[in-house]
Amino acid sequence: MPEISRFYGIIIKMFFKPKEHEPSHLHALYGEHVGIFDLRTMEMTEGDLPKKAQELVKEWMQQNQKELLEMWESQNLKKLPPL
Repeated sequence: MPEISRFYGIIIKMFFKPKEHEPSHLHALYGEHVGIFDLRTMEMTEGDLPKKAQELVKEWMQQNQKELLEMWESQNLKKLPPL
C-alpha cells in the first residue's frame, strides 16, 4: 500500500482496486494501531486508532480532502505535505 504522507508518527496510505474497494478511504497507521477513514465524511469507519491520532488524521484530511478525492478518482497517487 503506497504511503502518501507521514506526520507525528502517523503513516497515511491509500490503495484501491477498480470499484471493488469502495467507499473511498485511506489507512492511517500509528504504531500497532490502524484506522480506516472515509474520504468524504472523514470519520474512522474501522480500526483502533487512539483518539488523539484520529483527531490529527481528521485535521490533515480536512486540509487535503480535495487532493485525496482527486487521487481516489484518478488512481494517480502523489505525496502530500505532512500536518
